[in-house]
Amino acid sequence: MKRDLISILDIKDDIKEILSLAELLKSGKQDAACSLSGKSLAMIFEKSSTRTRVSFEVGMAQLGGHALYLSPKDLQMGRGETISDTAKVLSHYVDGIMYRAFKHEAVLELAKSATVPVINGLDDLEHPCQVVADLLTVKEHKGGFEGIRMAYVGDGNNVCNSLLLGAAVVCMDFVAGCPEGHLPNERIVRKAAGIAKENRCTSRVVSDPKEAVKGADVVYTDVWISMGQEAESGTKEKDFIAFQVNPSLMKHAKKDCIVMHCLPAHRGMEIVEEVIDGPNSVVFDQAENRLHAQKAIMLTLMR
Repeated sequence: MKRDLISILDIKDDIKEILSLAELLKSGKQDAACSLSGKSLAMIFEKSSTRTRVSFEVGMAQLGGHALYLSPKDLQMGRGETISDTAKVLSHYVDGIMYRAFKHEAVLELAKSATVPVINGLDDLEHPCQVVADLLTVKEHKGGFEGIRMAYVGDGNNVCNSLLLGAAVVCMDFVAGCPEGHLPNERIVRKAAGIAKENRCTSRVVSDPKEAVKGADVVYTDVWISMGQEAESGTKEKDFIAFQVNPSLMKHAKKDCIVMHCLPAHRGMEIVEEVIDGPNSVVFDQAENRLHAQKAIMLTLMR
C-alpha cells in the first residue's frame, strides 16, 4: 500500500525513525548509494524553489535514482489538463511525485489519483518536509526534544502550521508568537494542542513576541510575506514590525538558544543580519539538513 506525505501527521508514527535514518545518512554510517537505483521522482513546481529543488534532486542522485523537474510550462496542467489525469499518467512513468503547489487542495487531489507516493513539497497549509529538517536540526543541536522550548515568531503560515504539529508529535514545547489577523490555522492549532496534551508537552499561540521567546531554547522565524502575497507587503510590514528577530528580542530567550529560519530570508525585515549571521544561528546547518531529511523521507516512502 502506497504512503503519501501531505501533512506532518502522515509520518507521526515513524517520525523518530525517519530522523534517526536522516542522522545515519548524514554521518555516512549508512550507505544508501543504490537504495533507489532505477527509481524516478517527478518534481512538480508551481512555485520557484532553491532548497526544495536542490535537496530532492541531489538526494535522488545520491540514492541512485533520477529526479525530473517539471514546471507548469512543462506539463499539460498549464494548458488545462486536470490534476487527476496528470497524476494517473505520471504514476505509469515514475515511482514517486513531489508537488510544490499554491493550494493544499491541489496536493490532496494529486495524491488521491496517484498510485505512487506523493510528497508535499510545500502548499498554502503545510510544509512537512521543511519541518522534518527542522526537527533534525533541533535534535542535533539540543540533543533531543523533551524539555526543549521552541518559539516561532512571525506569520502563522504553512511552516508555522507544520511546526505546531511536528513539535507536539515529538513532545517538544512550542509557542507561536503571531500578530492578530495573522494567526496559524485554527483547526491545526486545536489538533496540535490535543496531541501536545496527550504527549505531556505544551502548544500555545500568543500575540506578544516577547512572551513567545521568553526562556526559549529555539527561536524560529520565517518571511512575513510569502510567495503570492506581495500585494500585502505594505500592510504586513506594519503589522509585523514588533516581531522582528533582533538583539533586543533575543535578550528574552536563553543565552544558548539556537536561531532558525527556513530561508529565503529578507534580511532587515523578519530577522537582522546581526542575528542570522551571529553565533547562535544554525540557519545554514538547517538548510543542509533539508538534503538529509529529504533522503530519509524518500527512502521511507519509495523503497
